[in-house]
Amino acid sequence: MTSSTQVQLVSRPRGWPTPEDFRTVSVELPALAPGQVRIRNEFLSVDPYMRGRMSAARSYVAPYAVGETMTGGAVGRVEESTSDDLPVGTLVVHDLGWRDVAQGDAAAFRAVAEVPGAPSSLHLGILGMTGLTAYVGLTAIAGLREGETVFVSGAAGAVGTAVGQIARLLGASTVIGSAGSAEKVALLEGKYGYDRALNYRDAPIREQLAQAAPDGIDVFFDNVGGDHLEAALAAFNDHGRAAICGAISQYNATGPVAGPDNLGNLVTRKLTLRGFIVGDHRELAGEFRERMTGWFADGRIAYDETVFEGIGNAVDAFLAMMRGANTGKMVVRL
Repeated sequence: MTSSTQVQLVSRPRGWPTPEDFRTVSVELPALAPGQVRIRNEFLSVDPYMRGRMSAARSYVAPYAVGETMTGGAVGRVEESTSDDLPVGTLVVHDLGWRDVAQGDAAAFRAVAEVPGAPSSLHLGILGMTGLTAYVGLTAIAGLREGETVFVSGAAGAVGTAVGQIARLLGASTVIGSAGSAEKVALLEGKYGYDRALNYRDAPIREQLAQAAPDGIDVFFDNVGGDHLEAALAAFNDHGRAAICGAISQYNATGPVAGPDNLGNLVTRKLTLRGFIVGDHRELAGEFRERMTGWFADGRIAYDETVFEGIGNAVDAFLAMMRGANTGKMVVRL
C-alpha cells in the first residue's frame, strides 16, 4: 500500500479562511487497476478561484465537498503505471492537487515536455493555465489590437505578470499595471515590461490611472474588481473592452458589495465588459503553447515564483496568496 498525504476542507469559511477550515490526512491508496497511473507530485498550485469553491454558492465549477480532499492544478511524475500511454518517468499535469501522491485513470493526466533549465512548476504558471488565461483574455475576450493601451489590475500576480508581457508581444503601445507595494511596482517596470506601474496603496487608483493614462485606455484585464473596475470605467476610450478574469477584492466579503458608481459609461462610451473562464477556451491551448514556447525559447518571457515547501504548508501558501504575499505564481514544492 502507498500512503498519500492530502488536504481536506472541514468547514466552509465565512469571510477570510483560517487554518481551522482545513485538515491534513493520510490516505492509503489501493493497487493500480488496469489503465491507471500513480503520480508523485512535484508542485501544487494554489489559486484565487479556489476560494470560490470553498463556498456552496453557485459558481462555474462545483464547490469542494466538506470532509473530502480538495482538487487543483499539480505537476508530477509517473512512478507506477499500468497504462501504455503514460510510462514510468513521464512528466504530467493534472487536477489532483492538494496531495503529494495522486492516482487515477491515465486519461485524467496529460503528458508535458521537460523544459531544459527550468522547474516543472512552469507548467502550472507561465507555460500552463496561468499563461493561457492571460492569452485568452487579451485575444479572444478583449480583442487586443496593435497600438492600444492596456491596464492590468493585480499585475504582479501570476496572471498579471503574464498579461503584461503577452500584451507587449502582441503589439500594445502602452501597458499600465497596479500592485500593492513599492517593490512590486519596481519589479513590474524593471522586469515585466510595464511602462507604468501604480501602487494602489499610495492614492485612489482612479486618480492614479487618470494621471498615468491621460489619453485613456483601450483594454482592461481585471483580476481585482471593485475600485479597479471603477477606475477603468472612468478611463476607457470609446469602444473600450474589459476581460474580467477575477474579483479577488470581493472573494472574502461577508455581505453585498457596492458596485461601480460610473456604470453609465458602458453606454456613453460604448464599452464591452466580458467575464470569462479559461476552461471554456481550450481550443486556444495549442495556439498558445506554440507561441509561448517560441517566446520562452527566445528569452522573451520572464517569470517569478513564490514557493512554499511541503504539503504541510499548502494551506499557509493559499492563505498567503489570498493576501497578496506572492510575486508571480504561488506554488507548493513537494
